[in-house]
Amino acid sequence: MKTHYGDDSPIAAFATTPGNSALTLIRCSGKGAVEMAASVFAPGTIAQAAGNTVIHGWVVSPNEKSKIDEVLVSVFRAPKSYTGEDSLDICCHGGLSAGKAVMETLKTAGFRDALPGEFTFRAFMNGKLDLTRSESVMELVCAKTETSRRHAVARLSGALEAEINEIKKMLVEVLSGAEIFLDYDEDEIEADADEIAGKLPKQETALAALARLNKLAASWQYERIYQEGAAVVIAGRPNAGKSSLFNLLLKEDRSIVTEFPGTTRDWIEAWISIEGIPIRLIDTAGLRDSADSVEKIGVERSRKLLQEADVVLYLIDGTQGVTSADREQLAEESFTTELHGEEREKRKDGDERITESSELSKRLLVLWNKCDVAPMPADASFAANRVIGISAKTGEGLAELCAAIARKLKCTQQATDDVQTAALGSARQKKLVDTAAAALEHALALAAKEEPLDLIAPLLREAVNALGEITGEVSTADILEEMFSNFCVGK
Repeated sequence: MKTHYGDDSPIAAFATTPGNSALTLIRCSGKGAVEMAASVFAPGTIAQAAGNTVIHGWVVSPNEKSKIDEVLVSVFRAPKSYTGEDSLDICCHGGLSAGKAVMETLKTAGFRDALPGEFTFRAFMNGKLDLTRSESVMELVCAKTETSRRHAVARLSGALEAEINEIKKMLVEVLSGAEIFLDYDEDEIEADADEIAGKLPKQETALAALARLNKLAASWQYERIYQEGAAVVIAGRPNAGKSSLFNLLLKEDRSIVTEFPGTTRDWIEAWISIEGIPIRLIDTAGLRDSADSVEKIGVERSRKLLQEADVVLYLIDGTQGVTSADREQLAEESFTTELHGEEREKRKDGDERITESSELSKRLLVLWNKCDVAPMPADASFAANRVIGISAKTGEGLAELCAAIARKLKCTQQATDDVQTAALGSARQKKLVDTAAAALEHALALAAKEEPLDLIAPLLREAVNALGEITGEVSTADILEEMFSNFCVGK
């Protein structure tokens, strides 16, 4: 029989991953959870324990009363617990066997396995967290960088919830003003004739709310990157120094570097942090035509990764300069290319098909590698951007490169500092903010045409309901189950 979210039966789950460790934590919660745990605990003092206390003892077999493991049990009494129910955190010894044995004993006593995110689901249902703070819990668990963690903590602390509620309060004020005109005759209220004729009451408040909604919507552009990370692909001709740059950014020798072209046959990736941004760094095979079937497959995979990248780092071998092969690759990949000085004269016929509107060009950073032995021309530029001189061998130019990547991702220091202000934490929230903003914009447009308020009021209600859905004030069982099912077990 399938178990569903929404009951209050006692549940248990590992809150830490079982394995080689000093300790393992098992979380329990639900109606009668303390008494149920007491049936497999000695001495039998848990049932009488006050909330926020820690009890030392043994988990014992319910039948033979043989000892299973020595544990510390933290007892939490409703409503002063994470879930708002009676709860326990059982700290047992680490390793695979101890935790597994304790969990099996708890299930024998009557606990069932918790569903993914069920503890946080119960916290939401019991009014301990709104949906924005619930989502931030999993966001915090998955944070890849220190900046990602700080942004998640800001939402967990209620910054987004407070902003949504404040905007909703403003819209309710506008809606209430509109509904007063709808509920009463003209001679029953004191108002100017133009207001009754269709002008939106509290219009300045509505405009201020729209501005705040648009600011929230814009925040998702960089918050998404802080959560999900950005794909940065290193590309270029064979032996341009791609693998050396990969190792430099990674700060370890992961990619094989040799003097022979075509050493990297397939792509390799690793996660790094650049200015607090989680970066999925990808080293690719050198871009060239090859008769080698294995290398050919690697090159094709590289080209596909270029199309999916958030930022492309195209390396030029400074000892050879910009070659015809570089120009061919840039043209083939539809990079926007502008070369100055001597290189401009070397353009081949057909290069003019490279246009400034190229989408890929917006993600391109061109790097002049080996600048320690081959200085970069002072006026070199591509796509109206100055080429960055670097040395994958010495690290010269690395700081400038990292800053340029952050700018390409629009994750500037200003965006990083926005941790102090409200920002969106999920695509679900972004969609609902867009819905609210669109409804409010439509309402304002109708008001500008002096359309009747009975056409405008439903749009204001739509905006208010969308904001209520963000925090969970308005929700359905299907939406909640879909959202919490993506959490990890134990949260």
